[in-house]
Amino acid sequence: MPKIAANGVELHYLSMGHGPDVVLLHGFLGNQAVWHLQIAPQLRRHHRVLTYDLRGHGYSQVTPDGYTAADLAEDLRGLLDALGIARPVIVGHSYGADVSLYFALKYPERVEKLIALEPGLAALVADRKRPDWEGWGYWADKLCEAGFDVPADKRNDLQYLLEVSLNTPKFYGPARGLPRNREPLIRLIRNTSLIADYEFVGELTLEALRRISTETLLVYGDRSHFLGSFHVIKDLLPNCTPLLLPGGEHFGPLEQPELLTRHILDFCGAAAAETI
Repeated sequence: MPKIAANGVELHYLSMGHGPDVVLLHGFLGNQAVWHLQIAPQLRRHHRVLTYDLRGHGYSQVTPDGYTAADLAEDLRGLLDALGIARPVIVGHSYGADVSLYFALKYPERVEKLIALEPGLAALVADRKRPDWEGWGYWADKLCEAGFDVPADKRNDLQYLLEVSLNTPKFYGPARGLPRNREPLIRLIRNTSLIADYEFVGELTLEALRRISTETLLVYGDRSHFLGSFHVIKDLLPNCTPLLLPGGEHFGPLEQPELLTRHILDFCGAAAAETI
């Protein structure tokens, strides 16, 4: 399991394949394995693919702080520098998409193209804190399906819902129904600044989105509880192709990996998308 020092932290990464560079960033409380179930094996036929565990996640180093999108964008810059990757296509999911957008804002010369899957953005977090945000009901319903009744006073308590969710079997993908590796994630939530850092806006304000000139494919599921973010972001990014995946929720890399891979390859310009 190779690790490399980047921006002062040890990051666990995997590189495979040959061709133009594609870098894949996973989401909040995830790890790089999400890409290796189906997407990375397909992309490696046409690209050199880099995946890595974000700081604190998977097998990367856990630090007490440093989890803002700005911090993680600097981790990405350090990783690309250490591995000699000049200008990749960057694909980010959920919080990884937030980090990717931050990186494209700060270092536009380092991004060939950007594929942002379900970004939430700290600049929109106030909308998701409203008691009537549809995501709270969606989340509570998922937990009820798994046998957990969510008390009324906890239905919009982020940390409570995260910790309860880690007690449920996995909801999506080939590992559906299997238990989660709960303890490292509980420690990450409780012992680091991750939750607070997720809400740090920094330079990636809504107005700053207008300055991201990188060609961007913006992808959400058409049943996603983050569609409010989709409708805002698609109108602010100046070089954006918006795309809704029919029937998709929030976890496209697990829910619809084949469809998503075709769109990634199409956007990257690989002619092999139709063969998947």
